[in-house]
Amino acid sequence: MLHLQSSSSDRWLQQVDAGLDEILIDHAHCEKKAAGCAMNLIFAYVEQEELCREMVLIVNEELDHFQQVLDLLARRGTRFRRQTPSTYGRRLNDLVRKFEPDKAVDRLLVASLIEARSCERFDLLRRHVADQELADFYGSLFESEARHHTTYVRLARLFAPEEKVMQRLDELAVLEAAIIDEGDAFPRMHS
Repeated sequence: MLHLQSSSSDRWLQQVDAGLDEILIDHAHCEKKAAGCAMNLIFAYVEQEELCREMVLIVNEELDHFQQVLDLLARRGTRFRRQTPSTYGRRLNDLVRKFEPDKAVDRLLVASLIEARSCERFDLLRRHVADQELADFYGSLFESEARHHTTYVRLARLFAPEEKVMQRLDELAVLEAAIIDEGDAFPRMHS
């Protein structure tokens, strides 16, 4: 369903245990970036009304999630602040082809893979953390991330035939797996 080619490693769960507050702060940044990505797609493909309407829904949902994470941080006494981001998103976006319509397909599929990885990680967090509030919170986000993943894949079909979209998704998923397997030194949602 999620088109991921690998599962998150125990290394990441060790980072969660050692730096949960850093993961939570990064999660807030990820929700903000996800809303920005959806807004950028509206600007880039304004002639695609279906895409624009779907992106409005995603922008609103991502901003709601951002607010929820900010509220969660406040309840935990953790200050939201800047962080050094992981290289995950940048490295995935570096894979986007330069010319349309391939560029649109790749932008949407990269967004879909980020949502899929977030979904997988939210499920891991839900099952891993002892804090019931956090477990419930991550359980509540799981479904929307999976839905966003599917939406982005479906919208990529506005720019290319399904066979080409799925072939490219498979290619990008292999590359995403290599990136996530390398990881990052800092505890982040996608480290």
